[in-house]
Amino acid sequence: MGKLVDEALVEKIKDNFLSVINQIADSAQKAGRDDSKVKVIAVTKLMPLEVILAGVQAGIHRFGENYPEQAAEKIKSVESDENIEWHMIGHIQSRKSETVIKYFDMVHSLDRLKIARYLNRYAGEYNRVLPVLIEVNLSGEESKYGWEASDDEAWENLLGDFKKISSYKNLQVQGLMTMPPLFEDPERTRPIYRKLTRLQRFLQIHIPDTQWDELSIGTSFDFPVAVEEGATMVRIGTEIFGPRS
Repeated sequence: MGKLVDEALVEKIKDNFLSVINQIADSAQKAGRDDSKVKVIAVTKLMPLEVILAGVQAGIHRFGENYPEQAAEKIKSVESDENIEWHMIGHIQSRKSETVIKYFDMVHSLDRLKIARYLNRYAGEYNRVLPVLIEVNLSGEESKYGWEASDDEAWENLLGDFKKISSYKNLQVQGLMTMPPLFEDPERTRPIYRKLTRLQRFLQIHIPDTQWDELSIGTSFDFPVAVEEGATMVRIGTEIFGPRS
C-alpha cells in the first residue's frame, strides 16, 4: 500500500478491535454459541483512507461502506491486498449498482426487487456471482429501508419476491439484514432480532433451496445483544475506530 501509517492509531484500533472480539466471545458463550461464527464488519463510512490503512495493519480485513463512489476510491487504494473484503451495507441507488458490482465482495442491503434486477444484470456482465443479504424492515418505521416485514401474519407476501431473487443466477442469497429503531437501551432491540430469527426459520421452511444462514445485525450500540440473538455478522464502526469527525 506504500503509505505511512500512524503507529499510535494502529495500536488504538488494535486494542479496540480486540475489545470487540472479547465482548463477542463473552456474548456468544452466554448464548451457547461458537464465537468463531460471528464476523466483524468494520464500518469505515465517512472515514479517511489513513484510518482504513491503520485498520489493515491492526489485523482487520472486513470493511463495511455505505456510499459506493466514496468507497471505490478507498478500495482502489488497497486493492493490492487480496485478503481484504468489502461489504456494501448502505442503501443502493439504481445508478450506483454497477459501482457496487465492480468494487464490493458482498451486499448486506438488498432492499428492493428493482435493485436485485440491476445487481443481477451487472454481475452477469462482469461474469461474477454476488453474495447478498435481503434487508427487511421489522419495526414498520417509514424511515427504514427493506421489505416490510413487521407483521408476522403477512410474511407469506414476501415469498414471491424472495423466490424471484433466489432464482437470479448471478446473485447468491445468503441470509437477512435488518436495522432496528435507535433506542437508548440496547435491550430494546432484542425483540426485533428475535423476530428476525423467526423470519429466518420461516424462510428456511418455505424457500428451502436458498441459504438463509447469515444474519447481519448489531452495531457498536448493541452488538452484544445481537450476538446473543444469533448475529453472524456485526457492523461496528465507533467501537473500533472512535467517533467520526
